[in-house]
Parts: sequence; structure tokens; C-alpha cells
Amino acid sequence: NLDTELKKIVRKATKKDIENYQKNVRDAKQALVTCKEIVSRYDVNMQLTNCEYTLDKAKVIFMYTSDDRVDFRELLKELAVVFKCRIELRQIGPRDKAKVIGGIGTCGLPLCCSTLLGEFNGVSINMAKNQMLAINIEKISGACGRLMCCLKYESEVYEDKLKRLPNVGAIVKTEDGQGEVDNIETLKEIVRVKIEDGD
Repeated sequence: NLDTELKKIVRKATKKDIENYQKNVRDAKQALVTCKEIVSRYDVNMQLTNCEYTLDKAKVIFMYTSDDRVDFRELLKELAVVFKCRIELRQIGPRDKAKVIGGIGTCGLPLCCSTLLGEFNGVSINMAKNQMLAINIEKISGACGRLMCCLKYESEVYEDKLKRLPNVGAIVKTEDGQGEVDNIETLKEIVRVKIEDGD
């Protein structure tokens, strides 16, 4: 199942469409360079990350990141004159930026966001806690600076298994007597118990 909605298919791409697309990709790279030069003359806190043209080249979209609300009315006017088409300045988040730029994750593979993820789902610190990971934000953060998307992959399995296991510190009865849960190996569903009158 797809998480994202498919857009309407107009027709099969023609050879001319593909040629136009390839030319637009090349032109967009130059447009990004030009736009960066123009932006540098304005007092705006925005970092351009990517650029793309619509197939008919009626509109150019510049994607940027910013920590502030940006007033780019004057900038838009100049960009419209330079590029002679409709301009869209689209603010994107850190995860989207990583998706556009790409890179290699701590696992040594290309970033999930730029290869297999269609959209971003919420990732919480509890997912790391459930997987008994040390809560070292630097180690569990991705290239975007946010919690790694892969923390979500096994989250449901851990949540399901943890429901069937006692918490660390819980008092339980075993064949060898009553004791306190000392450690849990969640995936193996193994619980280590410290017996009250010994180990």
C-alpha cells in the first residue's frame, strides 16, 4: 500500500516530454546558482536547497530552509523578472532537505528518506527507549538532525513484545522463588530475575 496519494495520469510521456524533462533538470541546476546569487543581495535568512521546473517551464520552484519567517516580496519581484515565469518559494523542513540532498546514513547505506520513504511518519524518543537504546541524541539522530526514521521500523515488534514482558524492577514468581526483574532481552523475550535469597 502507498502512503502517498498518486496524482492523476494525463498521458504516457513522449520522447519530447523526456527530452524537455532532462533539459529542465539541467536548467534547474543553473537556476539554483543564479537564485543563490540574487538571494545573497537580500537580507533574508534562507538557505536554498533545490530547484525544479514544471514540465512546461511555466513555473520554477525553489526549495529552501529557514528558522525564521521570511519576507521575500521584493526578492520574488526580481526573480520573476530574471526567470520570466511564475516563481514558487517553498519552505521545507530538515527531513525534506536531507531527502533532496541525499547522503549516507550511519548504517553505511544511502539515506532511507532519499531512497525508500514516500513520506515521513512521526518518530518519538519512546521508540528508542523501547528498543533499549542509549538515549544519546547524537547517536540516534540522522543526517537531518532529527531522530532516525529507522527507529520506527521495529517499533511495533518491540511494543508488542514489551506488552507480554514484565518491567525491570517488577517482582515476579519463578520456579526458583520470588525475585526482581533485573534485565530484559526484548526480542528474545528473555527475562533475567534476581532471586531474593541469592542470584
